[in-house]
Amino acid sequence: MTAPPLVKDKPYLAWLRELHGQGTVLASVCTGSLVLAAAGLLADRPATTHRDHLDKLAKIDSSVDLRAGQRCVDDGDIVTSAGVSAGIDMALHLVGRFGGAEESELTRNGIQYESRRA
Repeated sequence: MTAPPLVKDKPYLAWLRELHGQGTVLASVCTGSLVLAAAGLLADRPATTHRDHLDKLAKIDSSVDLRAGQRCVDDGDIVTSAGVSAGIDMALHLVGRFGGAEESELTRNGIQYESRRA
């Protein structure tokens, strides 16, 4: 797998920076964190990505505090997750963060998802 094409899409990266500047919470699944790093949004912050792309993330921005063993990293206004199943963990975490623990549990039960909690 190669880095996503969006890491070189300057208008898209500028749009992400604009969203971030407006206070939008940004979340990424898998190699989406490479795009966030290319936009300069992960500088000096903790983040994760798919285990096979940790080196690419470090190459894009060596200041990123790589959290290789974590499925989901919530750093306030930016949330990253590892692979696709970790993205489900992150989504449930965000449901809990914005809707409360009960809503997260209802969602988890509704999709019949059982995993380690993020």
